[in-house]
Amino acid sequence: MPRTQPFKSISYLRNLTLLPILALAAQGRAEEKPKPPEPPAYTTVETAGPDFPLQGEYEGTAGTAKLGANVIALGNDTFHIVFHRNGLPGAGWDRSAKIESDGRRAGGIIAFQGAWPATLSKSGLTGKTDTGAEFKLQRVERHSPTEGAPAPPGAIVLFDGQHTDAWQNGRMDDRKLLSCGTKTKESFQSFQLHIEFLLPFKPLGRGQGRGNSGIYLQDRYELQVLDSFGLKGLDNECGGIYQHSGAKVNMCYPPLQWQTYDIDFTAAQFDATGKKTHPAIITVKHNGVTVQDHLEPGSATPGGGFENEVPAPGPIQLQSHENPVFYRNIWIVRK
Repeated sequence: MPRTQPFKSISYLRNLTLLPILALAAQGRAEEKPKPPEPPAYTTVETAGPDFPLQGEYEGTAGTAKLGANVIALGNDTFHIVFHRNGLPGAGWDRSAKIESDGRRAGGIIAFQGAWPATLSKSGLTGKTDTGAEFKLQRVERHSPTEGAPAPPGAIVLFDGQHTDAWQNGRMDDRKLLSCGTKTKESFQSFQLHIEFLLPFKPLGRGQGRGNSGIYLQDRYELQVLDSFGLKGLDNECGGIYQHSGAKVNMCYPPLQWQTYDIDFTAAQFDATGKKTHPAIITVKHNGVTVQDHLEPGSATPGGGFENEVPAPGPIQLQSHENPVFYRNIWIVRK
């Protein structure tokens, strides 16, 4: 008798059937683009690199008028400049149109082109306005008038650098600063909150990827924390109530400078049936300047522990977006 072919097992036939599918899956994996690496984030001035000393706020005069400028480092020897007539935001700026341009460093000098040509070096910022007025500005470092404010009588100290007992899974770094990504163990209704925060220096980061965090009031309403130095002051930038209201003025200092929020929060009110009878009210001072004035958000912010407004109190959340944002000197007074 002629030899017959051996019987093919069911598993063999099953694998044979799956071969085209497995080949397509392997091809799909091969075509997947690798995720780009996260831009570096510097958390100390000493490690921030050569762009950091040139970034920042500048003040001086153009002719006889006061002038302010924000210089923003964008990495790879590139910078952006924003001029403010009559002074920096919160310190004289008249809310008139900003003058903006881009620049690149070459040989220790950054040259900005545009309507107001300027050059920047370690000795300062010089140039001319579109009317020919010469200006010379020097780098300044402002401090919030409430930086280091002590907790008043009756306040609850939530963090003073000694321990994280008031926080759920709270973590301190070796500088005794509180890392983002935590909530208070206690819940609160109406209150006044003081909090200080430090944003990392991420010159290659852009938009929401540049020092992102957030402070959730009652774990419902997000007060944005972001390196929005020199930006427009939108609702998703520093000082904004996310999806509700941009800051009245962008008071964001450059990264790696301590900043303050002083928040007055009145909780929404409800009747016995659970119907809201009065909205929540939020007033925020950012670095001593009012950026939200009796705002009524009307609804909760997505991303918090409470998606809806309800009578129950809620904790304070320091949101994490995988950016090294740090906090200190946090205290709260119940109203």
